[in-house]
Amino acid sequence: LGEFTVPSLTKFSPSSHITPSHVSRKKDHKGLDVVALHLPRTKCSAVGEDMQCAPIVHLTNLVAWLDNHFCVNTLDPNDHLFAWKHHKGLCSTFCFLQRPLMKTEVTNQIKDITSQFNLPDLKGHSLRIGGTLHYLLQGTPFDVVKTMGRWSGESFTLYLRRHVLILAPYLHERTDMAAEQLTRSIMLPVH
Repeated sequence: LGEFTVPSLTKFSPSSHITPSHVSRKKDHKGLDVVALHLPRTKCSAVGEDMQCAPIVHLTNLVAWLDNHFCVNTLDPNDHLFAWKHHKGLCSTFCFLQRPLMKTEVTNQIKDITSQFNLPDLKGHSLRIGGTLHYLLQGTPFDVVKTMGRWSGESFTLYLRRHVLILAPYLHERTDMAAEQLTRSIMLPVH
């Protein structure tokens, strides 16, 4: 969350925070759309890291929400990626400034939503773990989820909840899954 927001209004820097110029659209080898997001700097890497997302048919389609954001908020390449139009107080004409999205604004929104629907108040790693859990419950292999979440080591397994549901597909006899895992383990990639 902190990598996509700014700590305060005065702390935004295009060299440290994500901007529209850090977003690109690509197609994979099957022609499927992927949005690549380059984080210029992270807690673990001073040279930044890449993330990606793809369009999905669901309310949580990040690509659709990003496209909508770009339509509503006209951004320059070096603005904060999630800058939004903010009214600049009272003036004789309508004055709007681009305002970078602060972490506190996001966490306050999450707190309001979770409170309204009597859900646990999710913070920090809980949000990241929620995404990890989502993909694991869909049957995405652990190594793929680990790569998608930019997890180093096996630390993400310490935070997981609902172990029984995640492990159930691996506990049942499934020849297709076993064959896939075996093939992935012993076959070298063809170039």
